[in-house]
Amino acid sequence: MAFRQKYEKNAIILAAGIGTRMVPINTELPKGMLEANGERLIERIIKQLREAKIQEIYIVVGFKHEMYEYLQDRYHVHLIYNPLYAKRNNLYSLAKALDYLKNTYIIPSDIWLRRNLFLEKSTTSWYMITNAVDDNSSVRLNRQHELCLIPKSKSGNAMVGIAFLGVRDIEHIKTRIISLTQYDKNKSAFWELALYLRDKFFIPAKVVDIQDVMEVNTYEDLRELDHSSNQLKTDAISTISRVLDVIPEDIIDIQILKKGMTNRSFLFRCNRQRYIMRIPGEGTDKLINRRKEADVYHALANRNVSDDVVYINPDSGYKISKFLNRARACNPLSKDDVTKCMCFLRRFHRMDLKVNHYFDLFSEVDFYEQLWAGSPSIHKDYLAVKNKVFSLQSFIFRQPIHLSLTHIDAVPDNFLIVKNGMREKIRLIDWEYAAMQDPHLDIAMFAIYSMYNKQQVDSLIDAYFVEGCPEDIRTKIYCYISIAGLLWSNWCEYKRILGVEFNEYAEAQYQYAKKYYKFASSRIK
Repeated sequence: MAFRQKYEKNAIILAAGIGTRMVPINTELPKGMLEANGERLIERIIKQLREAKIQEIYIVVGFKHEMYEYLQDRYHVHLIYNPLYAKRNNLYSLAKALDYLKNTYIIPSDIWLRRNLFLEKSTTSWYMITNAVDDNSSVRLNRQHELCLIPKSKSGNAMVGIAFLGVRDIEHIKTRIISLTQYDKNKSAFWELALYLRDKFFIPAKVVDIQDVMEVNTYEDLRELDHSSNQLKTDAISTISRVLDVIPEDIIDIQILKKGMTNRSFLFRCNRQRYIMRIPGEGTDKLINRRKEADVYHALANRNVSDDVVYINPDSGYKISKFLNRARACNPLSKDDVTKCMCFLRRFHRMDLKVNHYFDLFSEVDFYEQLWAGSPSIHKDYLAVKNKVFSLQSFIFRQPIHLSLTHIDAVPDNFLIVKNGMREKIRLIDWEYAAMQDPHLDIAMFAIYSMYNKQQVDSLIDAYFVEGCPEDIRTKIYCYISIAGLLWSNWCEYKRILGVEFNEYAEAQYQYAKKYYKFASSRIK
């Protein structure tokens, strides 16, 4: 009986991740729930494991974990919840299942196996690769059948993510995983890091034919596997098809873009033109009035100020814009970049554009505070700091202020410097918060997002006011920095309640509120 238990096999399926590369499907369901050829990926894996007489199956879940609960009754599997799924990669998912490692198959939930590879007998450890070349792989098979680590510039064998860990290697792997998860630098690591020993894996490779296995990482992978899958029919793809008058198969090269602080966006190509589609992020419906945003883009149309928007939906917040080729974001540490962007910002402000809505800084601070739903601020001195910051209103209201369309979120990342032959042009993107306000507020926003110190703030003000900045206006900008710092600190606290942390940025904004209250109040007579 002891002999049988020693060599009895089980399986751990890693299904906690969000699957950010699966845009635009990843906002709706986890990858294990994708359906191909009439069958959910994770159910196909479970059935193949059962066919191989593997009864003990554990599934590590996280993102939309409730969608996996039915599997417990239908297949008698065990669910393990990973609360860190949004902040850590699957090394941490496997760490949650360490107690169940013995003779264990490790399987990602986004795998589709043409034939049941679990039927093949395994007694010693292996890691599965295919015979295909993959530019994104970190390993390559050598003549000794070892998996050697390779530089990023080299191509390797496609890594499947499936492994069998024999009982003889389990204690060593457990020790490695426990050690690796102690370090914050490994928060983005894949579990395969535990297999590294110097410049190679310490377990051998198992090579399978590329035709036998498919990793469903992207929307296009799913379309290749099953072009009739119901999950391909998303609102985002349907919107693109309708707006650009194309069929879904014409929408190709779909790639996730860096997740913004407010939205999810993805890049795609259609009819030789590249586009960006924006999908609003968590809690955005409470933060952004999309109808007002659409009014702003209408005011900006044909003025060579923003990106070229071809579609915006004031109800859903979906936006499609043409991708700006050869563009880069402003570097706030480059004097040349900052000078160009302040010159552009000044020209935009002088257009004196108008819309029918106003951004009230002080009301917005209160608004974000209300979104905390009764939760206290993480800052013990919040009320005292807020009272001090709000006392700056009287000085601001005494200043002669000319209201015009103001970006509000005029941060370096939103200034794109576009190479156009030998010349450069600048475009300012992401106008979600734009409204009527004092244009000088944009200078304050640029400064606090750039994490500028006071000397850098003053240099920024001087770059905007090339003929010199009046002292009262400089003081007013200090006031705006203080108020804006409190505003975005409150915004970060709301996002924290939603489970989205901004840590260093959030703390910096609160410090701007405190420090620039002192700078401003010391100058007010």
